[in-house]
This record gives sequence, C-alpha cells and structure tokens, in this order.
Amino acid sequence: MKQKILQLKKEKNALILAHYYQLPEIWDVADFVGDSFDLAKKAKEASCDIIVFCGVRFMAESAKLLNSTRKVLLAASGAGCPMADMVTPEQVDALRKRHPNAAVVCYVNSTAAVKAKSDICCTSSNALQIIRSLPNHEIIFIPDQNLGRTCAESCPEKTFYYIDGCCPIHNNIYIEDVSNVKKNYPDAVFLAHPECRPEVSALADFVGSTKQIIQYALKTSARKVIIGTEQEIVSWLRRLDSTREYIPLTNRFICADMKKTTLGGLKEALEKEQEEIFIPTELAQAASLPLEKMVAKG
Repeated sequence: MKQKILQLKKEKNALILAHYYQLPEIWDVADFVGDSFDLAKKAKEASCDIIVFCGVRFMAESAKLLNSTRKVLLAASGAGCPMADMVTPEQVDALRKRHPNAAVVCYVNSTAAVKAKSDICCTSSNALQIIRSLPNHEIIFIPDQNLGRTCAESCPEKTFYYIDGCCPIHNNIYIEDVSNVKKNYPDAVFLAHPECRPEVSALADFVGSTKQIIQYALKTSARKVIIGTEQEIVSWLRRLDSTREYIPLTNRFICADMKKTTLGGLKEALEKEQEEIFIPTELAQAASLPLEKMVAKG
C-alpha cells in the first residue's frame, strides 16, 4: 500500500502534508509532517500540481487559501474539527458591533467563512507574538477561549473577549489527571498545549504549541516527560528519542477526526483526486488576507 501511494504521488506530482496527530503509517508516506503553522507555510511554498492534506478540513482549506492555483485534496473527507464549528460569521459580526475598537484574532482552527470576518489569524505557536504586535488594546479572540485566556495572562495590558469555544479533547483534561500522573512520575516534567484549560496549563513546566512541545521535550534535562496533548506526540517523540521516557497524560487524548485518514483512503484520494477543496472566489479573497498576514509575521 505504501509503495503504491509513493508511486501515485510521483506520477501526479503531488505533495503529501500530514499533521503530527495523524497515525504513524501516514507519517511514513508524507513529504512533510508538522503542526498547523509549518504545514500552512509548506502549502504556501508548494510548487507541485496537487497538495494532499492528511489532517482535518480547516487545514486543507487553509492550504487552498494560501496557494489557490494548486489542486488541494483532503485525504479523509469526513475529517472535521469540532472547535472550528463552534463559531459562526454572525457571532463575529455581533462581537465586532459590541467592541468596534477590537481586533479579531482568529485561531486557524476555524472555517474559511469565519477567517473572512477576521483581522488576522494565528496558531498556538505564534498567537502571543501576533497579539502583542497589534496596536489594538482590545482583542476578540476566536474560537478557542482556552488559548485566548492563556495569551491574556501574558498580555495584561489588553482586554480580551471570547466565545464559548474550545477543543473538546484538550478541554476534557482536568487538574486531577495531572495529579494522578504526577503521583506515579514525581520527577517528570509536564508539558501542556495551550488548548488545555488554563488551570491545567498552570500546572505545566512548559506550555507551547505541538512543535514547541516536541522541541522542549527533546532538549530537557529531565529523563521522564509527561505529554499534555494528543497521544501521537508521544509516538512521534518515542520514534525520535529512546533516551527519555515519554508518558501520555491520559488515554483520552485522542483526536478521532485526525485518525480518519487511512492508507487506503489516502491511496483512493490520489487515484480519484478527491475530495477536492473548493472555496468561492469572493470568500477566498477575504479569508486569505488574515492568513497571509499571519504567515508574513513568521
């Protein structure tokens, strides 16, 4: 199966991009594995004929927005993001009306329609940097209130407004989960993703994006590392490094949508060139602007 995928990739001049949360067998056939920000940059730079995204829908949409002349395929058509569906364009309009001086900072885990209503996008790796770069003293942060509140703690000079949005997987982690693991691994460092509840992040030795968690884990002097994000990051770290013990915070850290991509589905996507991402021209023009601003800030 893997050889067939690699053959099809070559025949069709395709680039396979995969998120870290994908299954390990998907990593094996991908041209690049990364977090949302790095994947967005790779999509923008791509000169291939086809970009095949092994991730969720908003990621494939972002690839199309950043590189509109390429054919973009989502390898698993049913792979969505619950957080992205927690905010609507109408909610953004209402927030803007209530807070006319605020900048709308939109996490990339959002639909193209919501991005089109925003001033700038961000990822968990650059959210704080982007917020600090804005002259506005008021920030409407959508859709992830946990990431927004974590950023707000480092920006007390700004006023933040949120919607009731979150990643259901990260939001389902509690202080008790950390306490239970720390009892068994008292000498371990705990690394958390900012999509976790603020009270969980407050217990972490380090809070950062997926990529930043990986980088920290590989450099820490600690020999035991508790990973407070999706379980495949533990798999990825174990693949890279056998000198430390990597411990999942809980067995509930599974993004079911990320697991919808299979080798069979990826092969079929390449064979049939489906599911292709289409975004109406007017919407694409509006939604691409905040994404381009994000990428430009590095």
